[in-house]
Amino acid sequence: MVVGRPSSSSVARVVVLLAAAMLLSPLSPCCCVSAAGGGEARRREKQQQLHPVILIPGAGGNQLEARLTEEYSPSSLACRVWPVVRGRGGWFRLWFDPSVVVAPLTRCFADRMTLFYDSVADDYRNAPGVETRVSDFGSTSTLRYLDPNLKLLTGYMNVLASTLEKAGYEEGFNLFGAPYDFRYGLAGPGHPSRVGSAYLERLRKLVESACAANGGKPAILVAHSLGGLYALQMVARSPPAWRAANVKRLVTLSAPWGGSVQEMLTFASGNTLGVPFVNASLIRDEQRTAESNLWLLPAPRVFGNTTLVVSRHHNRSYSAKNMTQFLRDIGFDEGVEPYRERIRPLVETLPEPGVPVTCLVGTGVDTVESLVYGEGGFEAGPEKVVYGDGDGTVNLDSLVGPINAWSDSPEQVVEVVELPEVSHSGILKDKSALDQILRVIDAINLNATTSASSINRSSQDVLYN
Repeated sequence: MVVGRPSSSSVARVVVLLAAAMLLSPLSPCCCVSAAGGGEARRREKQQQLHPVILIPGAGGNQLEARLTEEYSPSSLACRVWPVVRGRGGWFRLWFDPSVVVAPLTRCFADRMTLFYDSVADDYRNAPGVETRVSDFGSTSTLRYLDPNLKLLTGYMNVLASTLEKAGYEEGFNLFGAPYDFRYGLAGPGHPSRVGSAYLERLRKLVESACAANGGKPAILVAHSLGGLYALQMVARSPPAWRAANVKRLVTLSAPWGGSVQEMLTFASGNTLGVPFVNASLIRDEQRTAESNLWLLPAPRVFGNTTLVVSRHHNRSYSAKNMTQFLRDIGFDEGVEPYRERIRPLVETLPEPGVPVTCLVGTGVDTVESLVYGEGGFEAGPEKVVYGDGDGTVNLDSLVGPINAWSDSPEQVVEVVELPEVSHSGILKDKSALDQILRVIDAINLNATTSASSINRSSQDVLYN
């Protein structure tokens, strides 16, 4: 494994090239007239020198739409009449919609988000009568804001996308988005994952089309959180020749390579994901059914036998290696089989992608490291929470997982960049993180450009909010 850390070399190279450009092309009235007349053509020429970038969101990081059919059985009168849908073929935004904070509608939301594991088919499916879809695949529109009517409150990847646009990227030309149904996940060898596998294929085709539209330049994948796991699986499951031709580098932001202890809190007590006024117990059962949440439980290869949860009510402690017992004791027996048969084989190893990887990780933020439940059991919530290092959501050992997983591979290039005091979601708008993303992309584009007229990219003019 080749491990690297950021240096000032790429910045210096930008300065040298810009200085050369100034010496070779001194400003003059004639030059100014030429620039005005051919500005659009030169802008396109510069854009064609850039490697395409594909943004891949994390769990809950893009809009999700739903439609109710005659099979749908509402659990209350409120669920029968909400939402009022006019036009659009009955489709409405399921995630994110602010009405989820209203208690009667929280239950409706949870019912419609729930997945069911079909043991006969060995796969997951939607609740009866609920159809879901991800709109605008290939565009960044549904991952910039979770609710376009509440942009100030639900911004997600907009700052990152805007930073890239200020750097010369253009939506639909060399900047793309790959949203997905984040409730679903993948499974180990020999097990079907219809929705997750279909997403990998859509992502693969998007990468190919982005490369073809940009002169055959391989794409740069920029993935946040769960999106990093999906991106890794897509690349690792592709032939080496395909990787070399289509993927230049994988850049991950806060990727939970070995899961997170916080997921055990989600399964035991529910997690509101920061949404105010929502009762965690109302959405806990729905969160347990998400295939992707099982995927994000602490992996034995990272957490080993370390005690992560203690229950005095059950007189038992739990580590990543006895996760099935934990699932039984919290009352989620239906999760035992899919975890044991589908998820555990998937997380036993971290496959090498076969392309260079840069991992940006936040550190120094209090992150759940262990939980203690008292005599009241899991229903009463934890009576003690111990915090450790990480990004506030994912533990540090999980964030830097590739260093250990790929340490014996001399061919795999991985760079881990630690960003002090940067949180799991804050990494999408923090200036130091954005500068690191641009550093990586700049270095790739500068290496691919023979002219000294490369675009000087900086995130300083972007509004960080």
